[in-house]
Amino acid sequence: MPALGSYLRDAGFDVFDDWFAAGEVADDRWQTYEQGRERPFDVALHGYAAQHIHDFDLRHITRCNIGVLYLPAGKSGHLELGYIIGLGKPGYILMDKEPDRWDVMYRFAKGVFFDKADLRNELVGVYG
Repeated sequence: MPALGSYLRDAGFDVFDDWFAAGEVADDRWQTYEQGRERPFDVALHGYAAQHIHDFDLRHITRCNIGVLYLPAGKSGHLELGYIIGLGKPGYILMDKEPDRWDVMYRFAKGVFFDKADLRNELVGVYG
């Protein structure tokens, strides 16, 4: 993710990828913490930590002009791209190869790319 962010920044885009610093285990750590407090998911989801993280992500999702889902990604990433598209903003998907399991709903994206250079050329050509 940081390499893709740098690659798009080099093309002149303001890329927000700061959330990546929390790492792929961030939700697991939050779950362990909340379970240690004996709080079930539905309660923890409305706790301070969840609200803070949600507000942080939402602020940057709503301020963006374009969204890129970089696969592989989890449920959150897919929800976030769907939210961006639902706001009427263009959303793109980048994957390194044709997926084993196809998903017709990727049609919601403005474009699906298998090469970062092709994605960058599209973004520069349309928005740059």
